[in-house]
Amino acid sequence: MSVITELEASIQAAADQTGPAVVGIGRGWRGGSGVVVRPGLVLTSAHNLRHEEATVAFSDDRREAGSVAGSDPDLDVALIAVETGDITPVRWESPESDVPLGRAVFALANPGGRGLRVTLGFVSSTTRSFRGRRGRRIAGAIEHTAPLPRGSSGGPLVDASGLLLGINTVRVDPGLILAVPAGPALSQRVDAIARGEQPKSVRLGVALAPPRVARRLRGAVGLPEREGLLIRAVERGSAADRAGLQRGDLIVSAQGQPTERLDTLYEALDGASQADGLELDIVRGTDQQTVSVGLGEEDRS
Repeated sequence: MSVITELEASIQAAADQTGPAVVGIGRGWRGGSGVVVRPGLVLTSAHNLRHEEATVAFSDDRREAGSVAGSDPDLDVALIAVETGDITPVRWESPESDVPLGRAVFALANPGGRGLRVTLGFVSSTTRSFRGRRGRRIAGAIEHTAPLPRGSSGGPLVDASGLLLGINTVRVDPGLILAVPAGPALSQRVDAIARGEQPKSVRLGVALAPPRVARRLRGAVGLPEREGLLIRAVERGSAADRAGLQRGDLIVSAQGQPTERLDTLYEALDGASQADGLELDIVRGTDQQTVSVGLGEEDRS
């Protein structure tokens, strides 16, 4: 058997084995993809969902109305409860070790219900990271070379045996895709969401510009350049709003740690207690001051 013939057989096997579990989310080019992970449950990317209901398209041309069972925007994953019939869920077991570089992988998708796509690629990195919908860093992403069309986010990445390795999420450099790893952490998160446990994290309630943008903007209006996170907007009624933070404030430290990177602020938020709150040093114009931010249960989402 030639190499080409072997590749054809491998792609066809991936389509036959995993393809029936791959679904389309929504309709047309604005839709996404997903995969059946439990009877009655489809896993997809959280950014694919805009409402509490979603149309799910199956490989047999059946379309069903599904409802969002829960989501974790920080990890960019969501579960849809929908009638999956006799579809066999994708094989999902905790891998014995990290996915090695060079491993052949298959990316599957059904973009917005427009039909199954299967592509072959190779793992190029397992140390990449990217930011979820709310800015938190997702570490340990699997970078691979299997090309995918628009609307493929939320589809599965599997190995030659059909084992789920990750959920394809974003495109990065030309020709590369990042997938949320399907390790124990994701499996436990999905189980928790399926039980109705909504993951919660502390929200400050601000839109931020990264340090490089903050330096450029401050310099453009004649203010001293400082390392920090520039507040572009404050959500009304949020913890930041109650503390008096304003658009244009520069956060230069959180809990005493310089905010030279966005992750420092998130780490401070995750470690802050409801009783003690969060202490921020800010620069407003040329004046520096300390602001104590109270964190209530309403700031967790």
